[in-house]
Amino acid sequence: MEKVKTAASEGTVSAGTPAEVTVLAKKKKLGKTGIFFRECGKHYSLILMCIPAIIFFIAFSYAPLPGIYVAFVKYNYASGIFGSDFIGLDNFKFLFESGQMWKLTRNTILYNFAFLVLDNVVAMFMAILINEITNRIFKKITQTIMLLPYFISAVLVGLLVYNVLNYDYGFLNSVLRSLGLSRWAPYSNPKAWPPLIILVQLWQCTGYNTIVYFAAIMGIDSETIEAARIDGVNAFQRIWYIELPLLKPTLVILMLFAMGGIVKGNFGLFYNIIGTNALLYPTTDILETYVYRATMQDFNFSTASAIGFYQSVIGFVIVMICNAVIKKIEPEYSLF
Repeated sequence: MEKVKTAASEGTVSAGTPAEVTVLAKKKKLGKTGIFFRECGKHYSLILMCIPAIIFFIAFSYAPLPGIYVAFVKYNYASGIFGSDFIGLDNFKFLFESGQMWKLTRNTILYNFAFLVLDNVVAMFMAILINEITNRIFKKITQTIMLLPYFISAVLVGLLVYNVLNYDYGFLNSVLRSLGLSRWAPYSNPKAWPPLIILVQLWQCTGYNTIVYFAAIMGIDSETIEAARIDGVNAFQRIWYIELPLLKPTLVILMLFAMGGIVKGNFGLFYNIIGTNALLYPTTDILETYVYRATMQDFNFSTASAIGFYQSVIGFVIVMICNAVIKKIEPEYSLF
């Protein structure tokens, strides 16, 4: 009996010993529900930290799900959602036959793909550069300056862009006029806006991703870096052969999560920069801005709901495909 107690305390109990039988009997008595609540009790502090996020997703992701039905009806205010006439896929048919859906989907996906690639590449590059800074105070200041634009509201970003690019009194045209050059009118030139929007988005959002990659670099084992230095590895070789490969898991996860939202545009960015300037719609109109106009100007809730459902389905399919591809290439990095 003493041997069994010693083995149990040391974690070396083999299958079939009295101690293991006792543990299994206790688990069987508790059942799956009992074990679940016991584990919750052990980790209650972590569960409390998750509660705000759980409430957020329930309120804004799961509670509105019955509203999907609006996409399949001709919504009538007096009749309500479930009292309106059911029209099946007519709302989707109208969207695709109008020719708007293809243009909106193209613009949304191309912008998001550019954001996805450039954000991650620039953020990774900046994180590596920050990691090379030896002065601790300067490093902290750099991180703070890069992260600040992320907390600026979209309204202020739109106002800033307008004050820089305005034809009559914008900062850029004031400089051009003082140099004797002709003024630039971007608000009447649709082709000028794709690079401008990408540049603004990079300025505002790259800092956040930089911090994520920098944290991943900080998580690299210091002994590995020190061993490489002892072996005579220079800075470029260390970055190329040690840091970049170890950043791959972070890159894959960020890319995979972002792919799920590749058909969901940044409404705040586009609306506050472009507004309702119809001249720029050919290159700047995305699914979210179209939904806003359909809802707030035309009061067409059925069309707006149909677009939202379309985005969700396409996003789900893309995530499943990307996860399947990653599972084939790097199984340990897949979501499931």
